[in-house]
Amino acid sequence: MRRRISSDRLACGRGAQDGFILIAVLWMLAALAALVVIVSQQLESSARLLRLEDGAVQADALASAAIELSAYRLMLSKEEERPRQGSFRLALAGNDIAVSFVSEAARIDLNTAPVEMLEALFVTVGTERDAAKDFAERVVAWRSKPSDAAKAQAEEARYAAAGLARMPRLAPFAHVSELALVLGIPAALVERTLPFITVFNGSPGIDPTIAPPEVVAALPGMTPLILKDFLNARASLMQDADALTKTLGPAAKDAAKGKSKAYRLSILVEPAGGLRHAATAVIIPGEGEEPYRLLARQDAGPQPRGARQARLTP
Repeated sequence: MRRRISSDRLACGRGAQDGFILIAVLWMLAALAALVVIVSQQLESSARLLRLEDGAVQADALASAAIELSAYRLMLSKEEERPRQGSFRLALAGNDIAVSFVSEAARIDLNTAPVEMLEALFVTVGTERDAAKDFAERVVAWRSKPSDAAKAQAEEARYAAAGLARMPRLAPFAHVSELALVLGIPAALVERTLPFITVFNGSPGIDPTIAPPEVVAALPGMTPLILKDFLNARASLMQDADALTKTLGPAAKDAAKGKSKAYRLSILVEPAGGLRHAATAVIIPGEGEEPYRLLARQDAGPQPRGARQARLTP
């Protein structure tokens, strides 16, 4: 009887031990399976990141190629005969590339535009006349070097009185985003103004034949009726400078005769089945010994197809 009980206890002990071993093995297998899943996910994530990085590198190279090709196309014509705007498409290495270009004279230059034009622009984008006049004066003060130290100190005192740590540049704007640093100008107004300004026009005027309606509306002497008539006639009179000038009426002053050597490029690279990449650049073709001079470039990250293209403001 005692031997039978001992045998039963021994068998029971072995069964419990085998059960523990089985559970331990199952836990180890589960842990290994989880580890395999984690490693697989990490590898997949790394592969995805590598694909994105490869796509970004390729998109950067394609955008650079588009810039160079744009400069080449513009240089095919003499400077005075170059088109003021245009577009083209090309396929390169299985990628569809769309490029549009327009003279920077389509935008108002923060560094050279008269105060009346800046004021009118602020009014056009939704500012009250009195506030617009003050903002325009502050823009001119920001970009101008005072004739004496007293005037410089007076302008700096305005910023100090407003509790601002920054001081006015008292020199030309380096970038359009600097407009947000000018005393008193609201961020919402800056955002509405950015599509219509530049620091690369180089002239005090604009080219009304290619400028957006908001920019044409900012011409000194412009009225709603003149603007309406001009925009209606612009397409049909594009090649008749005298007729366009006559249509502008009192707004056809020096401010409406802007010319610029610089061009703004909008580039969209769409790989087959991949994420598209957008970029903007400002160049001067045929500048000096170089085929072109790159003044600014800004690239957007990869965007899904169908996503709205981000507005870039170099």
